Amino acid sequence: MGNYLVHLRELNIESMVLRIILAMAVGGVVGFDREKKGQAAGFRTYMLVALGAAVTMILSQYMGLMLTTKWAPSGELAGIKADAARFGAQVINGIGFLGTGTILVTAKSEVKGLTTASGLWASACMGLAVGAGFYEGTFVGFMLIIISVKILPYIEHAVLTRSRNMNIYVEMDSIENIGPIVNFIKKRDIKLYDIEINKAKDHENKSLSALFTLRLPKREEHTAILAKLSTLDGIIIIDEV
Repeated sequence: MGNYLVHLRELNIESMVLRIILAMAVGGVVGFDREKKGQAAGFRTYMLVALGAAVTMILSQYMGLMLTTKWAPSGELAGIKADAARFGAQVINGIGFLGTGTILVTAKSEVKGLTTASGLWASACMGLAVGAGFYEGTFVGFMLIIISVKILPYIEHAVLTRSRNMNIYVEMDSIENIGPIVNFIKKRDIKLYDIEINKAKDHENKSLSALFTLRLPKREEHTAILAKLSTLDGIIIIDEV
């Protein structure tokens, strides 16, 4: 087993095919989970990112090997020095531009796409690890990524839904509706840290939105507070962000 693993770390056809297929599989599994959740970057995007990173890492190893063996005389004559890490560094830099395109701020002042962007970056890193033949690190990293995207969201949701800190986005008919909301908050001994009010850009539309930053006196279900606030007059949309 040990000798075969050493064989797979070498640059040969069998090793390169395995690395590329493994990179595609790892990226595809992570991307499939994001695609099921309706994210912009999904199955094919993650697969291509991991595939490209793996091929780039194999290329860097190939260049390093050739410049120290068959191409050594020509390399010395041209003053070319092999740096296997340079290709990988460019992949990490380049993936930042792709990840930035998945991040946006919604009308509710809510940041979306951070998990997708970080998943793309992690997928590229996994591709580099596969391309370098670091199979043990790939397995550990892949398992931790799956835990992060499949299991941790449930734990995060359970913690956040009973957190004492709460941000509420509200769309209402007019600015007069802010008063009842503030009175409701004070009656429940909830601390109001900040109110961010945004008026509609359309002059014919008199509705406005507000983002309330709150601190609850004790841990309780956020859905109960949202349900009671939704019964107030003039509330069009209410949501936690």
